[in-house]
This record gives sequence, structure tokens and C-alpha cells, in this order.
Amino acid sequence: MVRSYNPEEIELKWQAVWEAEKTFHAPDPTPEEMAAGKGGHTYVLEMFPYPSGSAHMGHVKNYTMGDVIARFRRHQGNRVMHPMGYDAFGLNSENVAIQTGEHPAVFTERAIATINRQLRRLGVAIDWDREVVTCRPEYYKWTQWLFLQFYKRGLAFKKEAPVNWCPSCQTVLANEQVIQGCCERCSTEVEAKKLKQWFFRITDYAERLLEDFDKLEDWPERVITMQRNWIGKSVGGNVVFRLAPRGAENGQLDPADPTGGTEITVFTTRPDTLFGATFFVMAPEHPLVEEMVKGTAAEEACRRYTWQAMNTSYIERSNAEKEKTGVFTGRYVENPVNGALIPIYIADYVMMDYGTGAIMAVPAHDERDFEFACKFGREVIEVIASPDEFKNADGTMKEAYTGDGLLVNSGPFNGLFKTDAIRKVTEWLREQGKADFAVNYKLRDWLLSRQRYWGAPIPILYCPTCGEVPVPDEQLPVLLPDITDYAPKGKSPLAAAEHWINTTCPVCGGPATRDPDTMDTFVDSSWYFLRYTAARRQDLAFQKDQADYWLPVDQYIGGVEHAILHLMYSRFFCKVLYDLGLVGFEEPFKNLFTQGMIYYKGAKMSKSKGNVVNPDEHVAKYGADSLRSYILFMGPAESDAEWNDQGIEGVNRFLNRVWRVVNEAVDAGRMAAPAGAAAGTLGPLPAESELSPAAKALLVKVNQTIDKVTVDIDQRFHFNTALAAIMELNNELAAARGGQGGGLEADAAGRRVLAEAVEAMVRLLEPFAPHMCAELWEMMGRERIWDQPWPVADGRFLTLDAVEMAVQVNGKVRDRLVIAKDASQDEVLAAAKALSGVVKHVEGKTLVKQIVVPGKLVNLVAK
Repeated sequence: MVRSYNPEEIELKWQAVWEAEKTFHAPDPTPEEMAAGKGGHTYVLEMFPYPSGSAHMGHVKNYTMGDVIARFRRHQGNRVMHPMGYDAFGLNSENVAIQTGEHPAVFTERAIATINRQLRRLGVAIDWDREVVTCRPEYYKWTQWLFLQFYKRGLAFKKEAPVNWCPSCQTVLANEQVIQGCCERCSTEVEAKKLKQWFFRITDYAERLLEDFDKLEDWPERVITMQRNWIGKSVGGNVVFRLAPRGAENGQLDPADPTGGTEITVFTTRPDTLFGATFFVMAPEHPLVEEMVKGTAAEEACRRYTWQAMNTSYIERSNAEKEKTGVFTGRYVENPVNGALIPIYIADYVMMDYGTGAIMAVPAHDERDFEFACKFGREVIEVIASPDEFKNADGTMKEAYTGDGLLVNSGPFNGLFKTDAIRKVTEWLREQGKADFAVNYKLRDWLLSRQRYWGAPIPILYCPTCGEVPVPDEQLPVLLPDITDYAPKGKSPLAAAEHWINTTCPVCGGPATRDPDTMDTFVDSSWYFLRYTAARRQDLAFQKDQADYWLPVDQYIGGVEHAILHLMYSRFFCKVLYDLGLVGFEEPFKNLFTQGMIYYKGAKMSKSKGNVVNPDEHVAKYGADSLRSYILFMGPAESDAEWNDQGIEGVNRFLNRVWRVVNEAVDAGRMAAPAGAAAGTLGPLPAESELSPAAKALLVKVNQTIDKVTVDIDQRFHFNTALAAIMELNNELAAARGGQGGGLEADAAGRRVLAEAVEAMVRLLEPFAPHMCAELWEMMGRERIWDQPWPVADGRFLTLDAVEMAVQVNGKVRDRLVIAKDASQDEVLAAAKALSGVVKHVEGKTLVKQIVVPGKLVNLVAK
């Protein structure tokens, strides 16, 4: 009698086994193994979650994908490290604390416990002994230690700079955390402020971040493109413009002008267009602006405009559609190619965070400059031969031409094409000391300090005598104090914690104060993958030889939204640690897969939209294996997918069918070891000559399925098509074991092939539905399916030399025929008419039509 499938009972049983024996713990490598280097072991990792409450369906997809890969690699004989942790500092927990009065640590630890329970209930094969939580002192001690290593190397530094300020979160944001001019967390429009803040000098690594894309074995091109564009390498020249003394434009020089002759460097990718520069534009916040207009008629207008620009959002200033505004400063610079004096404006479309904060304006060949020139009546000089459609009837430009062409109106460089002209103009100016070849990057240093409570304190002290003092290693961690007022006030809440902020200088013993800011949470997540290798060590952040053994991460899984934040920061960290001699590799993640999102009712799942699907409810109703399998069957793993309740019901029915097929095979005694075979095995397959065409067809289907599922998991992340192939195998198996005349059960060779198919199906399904397959494996008289080698396709049975044909009588399928592909029409008809399912429908009747569609169909019309 077939036992009923009870997911909850089965899943809890096997989860208890795995928990008790620590099945998925990855032991530390021995010294000999570390000396042998990489090989025979695999590091699988999903981006760790922010514990904001409970796991959602996106988490289920992410960690189930990683689990399938981890289990698959284990079956392939690898020692697998598949750890878990929590990115636990951050604004969300702090905002909850502000709203409820509950300490962020309490909320965070409760959320961690909830997600832990959910992941365990899903049966994810995690090494829980390696769990890390970034808000716990045993972790952030080493975040602080790493900060100090950067600091000692000059890569962590403090400076006053224009920063992105979120008025809602009351904290600064890194450039990467500003999305279309708004805070990535709360969507509030970001303001510009000038503050003294801590930075990491990521710009020192811009070129290596670009060059080392070649070391990434399998990263989505989309992610690489996003990082490449964010780093924004431009090749051109630094050109020096000299600020003309006041009054130079009319010959009435001001002898008291201290700024006359000051050099202003401009970075340009188009030195070939210098002869067409007819005015000069500086960012309003450029440090020279205030000094050069001081005491002039333009001072007040420039001051007002600068204030207005600094309170205009980044997105508005960078909007190409925005009407161009600006103020004439009353000052001029000398064009280095011809000595012409060109007027200086300040305009908010020029930003201090790109290039040098000043540009030469060539209105004939730049759309923004053309619009500005038209508004302010500046001259437009064509220096790249432009097509007639860009010109008015009188030959003047009616719009900017930004294409290529030959130089005109450019003195000795007329007739040169762009590429040659760029080089020759730059060389000519370099000989005069007015220019040099240069490379520029859009990437800016990583602003890491935050004026919030829930983060790792910055381990720096300020002493009136000694100045800026790093906290000694033996005094780490600098613990977060318990406070009750977390409300944002524009400065860190820690500044008000007098018992904490006042301390003693470790150098002179005098009074000192702590830095009141905390670190950006992306600092925590830029090295957590290393901490897993030594999660319980109290004496070090990670051990180099162990880190070198496990890393780079073999398979990393996470969202594409992290392309220019976490992923780029982690690459930067890894390169610095390599330079410090702390690790032996420069890239942290060898292979990266970015999964799609789960949508419901046409939108990304969100509590605010009321369209969240609770994983717990579906686990309770259908079981973890059904949820795991459905989440991967929904569609291509890299694509967004729409949740459908009917879909999980369908997958649940499939698992029930598998359960019945295997139970019936066990009850029939087909899965028992035959006489003379080792326990838990099926013994050798019959000789090929003993196999009927139907048995051979099923054996081919088994091996084709093994081959497809292996490739789909190993090389493609096509989990949906892997599952579809297993479903097809189950259908074939169900059809072959019964049917007319007893099907394959009618002879010993057929029964042995049926058993082979059943066993292979359970082994292939195990990474997706591990609990049910562990139970079925045990019912088959076998042990520990999670330790079994992955099935390997038998090359002899990957192609079919027989075909299966439907046999119809009077338009209805009555049986199926398996026959050699090269059988003649007469042989096909004779075999079809002999089938038991056909005989009873044609017996005593006359066959008036006999139609054969080769390889597909036999149709008999009987009267």
C-alpha cells in the first residue's frame, strides 16, 4: 500500500538529522590541504540579507538557487563551504528604534532569529557554525581593524568636501547611494552640503578595477558595463588656462588683483576643438570663484547663484533638458592656443565632482554649450567641418555638430582628422608647458562616515596635543554605547553620549574625544566573505592561508542592483588587502550570477503595496520542497517572474506523482538489491541485446535527462528546464511501467530498467526537493542520499535507435509502439496491429485504411 506524502513530517525529520550531525559543516582545511592549493573544494555564497523582519520570496529564490548549486557540487565530490550571515547594521533598524523605542539590537536579533528559522525550515544546506552577524562586536572589531589598516596606508582619510546630504535620514550618502538625485533608502531628494567627512581612496584603484575585469571568469556583461560606466574612464588632456588680470579685456589692469595669472586646469577629451572655445564655465562651488570675484561688481550675483546651485539637487543640475542658467563673473581666461580672452561664467550644469570643476565651452560642437551660448549671446566658431544640415543659410551654426570631421578654423591644424588632431594639439601645447596627456575618471572617493547610531564606530580619537590618533589594536572593538535617543539631528547621536565620547589619549594620556560618526554599512559587507573562513577566531579577522584556500568565491549569487555598490566596493577591498599582504588574490568572486526578482500582481513584492507572499504560509500548506521547486520552476533564474498560486499547486502535484511512482516501485520489490549484488544497489544493467525497444527507449530517456540536468545546473543556471526534464522523465516512467500488456514490468530486463529510471530520477531531483528525496532514498533501502555521487550519463544510451509511435484506431490513441527507426512500413503496420491495445479494437473488423506517418503515428480505420 502506497504511503501518503506528508511534507511536514518528512521535512522536519530530515532537518533534525542534518542539524544533529552537522551534515553541511565544512571543516577547516589541514595544513597539507592548504599547501596543496585550490582543488576539490567549492565556496558557494549568496549575498547575505539585511535582517529587516522576515525572509520574503526573493530570499527564498536566492538561497534555494545557492543550495541547489551547493548540493550539486557536494554530489560531484567537492568539499563545499556554503555559509550564512547577516548585514545587520543600517538605517532600517535604527528607524524602527526611533519609531518604537526598542533598541536596534533587540529588533535586529529578533529578525535574525526569524530568518534563521525560515532558512532552516526550507532545508537550505548551510554551515551554521560559520554564521557571521555584522552588528556583533566580534565582527565589527575586525571591521574597525581593517579601517585602521587602510588608515595607516593613507587610504582612509578625512577632508572637507561637498557631500550628498539626505534631509530625511539626516546623514551623508556616498555618490553610489544617490539614485537619480534621491536617497536610495527613502527616495528623498538629496541636497548638497560642505562637511568634513571620512573617505576611502578608491580612486587610487580606478585603473586596476577596470583592468581586472579580465580576471572575472563568468560575470554578467551587464554588471561589468555598469561598473565600467560608473568608473567612467576618459582619455584626453589637461589643458592650462591662465586667469587674466582684472581689466585685461580693456587694457586697464588692476595691480591689486591677487588672482591674475592663476592657472586653471581643464580636463578635456577634445583638445582638437580648443580653437572653438569661446567662453569658459566653472562650477559655482569651485574654490577659486569666491576669490576671483571678491570686491567686483559680479560678487553679489555670483554669491547668490552659488548658494542657489548648492541647494539644487544633483539630478536637477545634471538634467540635460533643464534650461541653462549662469552668471558672468566679469573675469576672463586666455585661450592657450591663440591667446584670445574668453569670458568666465559660473553655471550649475558644471559639477565639481567631475574633472576639475571647470570646462572650456565649444558651442559649435557641444549641445549644452550651444544652448548656453545662444542664451547669453556668445560667439559660435565652427572648428570641425560640419554637414550643411547643421548650418544656417549664411553658414553660421544652427545647432551643435557633435560628430567627427576634419578641423577648420584651427590654424596650423586645419585638415587634420580628430584622432591625429587630438594628439598633435596636445603635443604642441605640452611643448609650451600648457597641456599634457591625461586620464580622468568619474569615480569619486568613497564617502564612508555616517551621522547615525546603528553602525560600526570609526576607531579614531582626537587629542588637543596629539591630533588625530588611531585607536590601538588592543583597545578594539570600540563598542557602541547603549543610548536611548537615536533621532537624527544632523550630527551623530553618539556625539551626545558624553560617557562614551570622552576618553583618554593612548599616546599622551591626556583627555581626548572619540569620532562620533559610524561607518557606512557597505564597509561591513565589503569583506564578510573573508570572515566566513575564520568566523569563530577571536585573534584575527581571517587567516591568510585559509582565505587563500577557499577564495575567490567559486559561485556568488545576488541582485544586479548591487553592481556599483557592494560588488565594486568588495573588489576594491580585496585589492587593498592583497597589497597589504593579507590575501593572495585580487578578485573576491570568480563567478557571479544575478537573479531576477519575484513579482506579485504586477509589482515587486512590497509591504507598502500589500502584495507580499509569505513563504511560511506556503511551506505550511505545500511543504518546503514544493516551494523550493516552484520558485526555481517559475522561469529562467536570471529573469523576473510573477508569483502564481496555481503554479505551486502544480509543482506539488508533480512531487506527489514522484512519491507514488517510487513507492509503487518499492512495494513491487523492484528497488531491492538482487541476489549477488551489494546492499543498496541495483546490480549491473542487462546486456543491450536483452533490452526490448521500449526498455532501451526508457534507458535513453534516463541518460538524456541526466545529461540535460547536469548541464543545466552546472553551466547554465537553467533550473526551470532541469526540473522540466525530470518531470518528463517521471511521465515517461509512469507510462512505461504499466500500459498495455504490463509494459516494461512484463520482463526482468524491463523491470531492471524501470528501477534504474526510478533511482536516477530521485538522485536528480534531490538538490531541488532534498527532504522528499532523502525519504524516498531511505525507503529504497539506501543511506545518505546527500553523500551519493552525481549520476553520470552513459554515452551508449544518449541517442535512440528506435522511435515511439502513437497507434490510433478510428482517430483515438489505443496504444504506443516502440520500433527501430529504420523499420519498413510493412514492419511498422505488422507490429502495430499486434499490440494488445489495438487488437481488441480491430478484432472482427475490416481495416479500410492503414496510414503511417514515419516516426510519429500509425492510424488504422476499422469498420
